[in-house]
Amino acid sequence: MGPANEAEHYHVGIVVPDLPAAQARMTELLGVRWGPVMHLDELELRDGTGGDVVLPNTLCYSTSPPYLELIEEVPGSVWVCNEHSNLHHIGFWSAAMGGDSERLSAAGCPLQICGRSGDTAPISFAYHRDPLGVRIELVDASLRSTMQQLLFTDPGTLS
Repeated sequence: MGPANEAEHYHVGIVVPDLPAAQARMTELLGVRWGPVMHLDELELRDGTGGDVVLPNTLCYSTSPPYLELIEEVPGSVWVCNEHSNLHHIGFWSAAMGGDSERLSAAGCPLQICGRSGDTAPISFAYHRDPLGVRIELVDASLRSTMQQLLFTDPGTLS
């Protein structure tokens, strides 16, 4: 049983070398409008082997569905550009992070990295890497309303 049975698709993540340049280009090509850029100097993560890592993270979302998520490249991390495609993941809301993550792993789509808080993982999100090279991202559905307000809203419409 995969995430399609338990979760709802809502975005596609794309790794880019330069976030402002990618925003401008996607706006020029597709007329996409962008929510605010979110930057974290330190994001606590756990990799698929159980190792803890802390990385910076900079991203933004388009303001209307289907949502595009642009993630600025972090060399040497899970967020790197490659020679094939910078399509990074397909994102799903998950109301049952632990169970959905376990089902993906059992289906041959192992955990690559996930959010953590101390010893608790997965929290917030989890990337699972399919043998076809596509990542499936589970995002905790409890974050939906907060993300809707903070990340998917055009800053020009906020009062």
